[in-house]
Amino acid sequence: MTADPQAATKTGYDAETVAALTADATAIMARYPDPRSGLLPMLHLVQSVDGYVSRDGILFCAETLGITAAEVSAVATFYTQYKRHPNGKYTVGVCTNTLCAVMGGDAIFDELSDHLGVGHDETTDDGAITLERIECNAACDYAPVVMVNWEFFDNQTPETATALADQLRLGDDVVPTRGAASVCSFKQMSRILAGFPDGRADEGVGAGEPTLAGLAIARERGWTAPDAPAADGGADVAAAGQTSPPVGTPGSSAERQPATSSDTEVGKDKKPGEDAK
Repeated sequence: MTADPQAATKTGYDAETVAALTADATAIMARYPDPRSGLLPMLHLVQSVDGYVSRDGILFCAETLGITAAEVSAVATFYTQYKRHPNGKYTVGVCTNTLCAVMGGDAIFDELSDHLGVGHDETTDDGAITLERIECNAACDYAPVVMVNWEFFDNQTPETATALADQLRLGDDVVPTRGAASVCSFKQMSRILAGFPDGRADEGVGAGEPTLAGLAIARERGWTAPDAPAADGGADVAAAGQTSPPVGTPGSSAERQPATSSDTEVGKDKKPGEDAK
């Protein structure tokens, strides 16, 4: 179901905003066989307009996808990247998971919290920064790591992290350690997560020296990955020219026909006349 921007809407968006959102939502839904599968990127889309998943954003998603507002809210409240209250221009996420914590992540968070006067998922009075504890930034080789709108700032200390926060609040340009050459706003990042690239994907360093250390050692020592195991029936996957295991074999994620009662819905394995249990 595609919303008509001229049709009645329960949202508080003006006609221009509804038209722009509808055009982008239509592009999102076209990516999926079932349009409602586009709900996740669509939530990022409305977040890119409001700076959080607002009531209007929830209603827009529900109306556009033909589902209830309760269904949209259930998804929006499950994932931490969807904010249910206004977010700062920059989300500063401090990894406090095991390795980063051991390397000083907890100390960084505590220092930033004191320096900014906010706690987890709270925003500074000037609206510049929302501070978060992050379970993992997937950058253990650069611990402790801080992210600003999901751009990496590696090998941080309490001092460098507070200096970074001060620069953000002053509106100064900051340069991530890796990846894009600059940091965009939370709204802009939300649009990227909705699936609308900003052309910065190939900027900066992708994988740094610590990340590539294992690969370098493997090449020096001539280590290679083992050959792919033979598929069921003895046919070698690589020899057959297949890039993934055949449907129904171990490792395949493609659809296959149900083979056991556990593959079917409740009651589907019952004979005619039997009660589903």
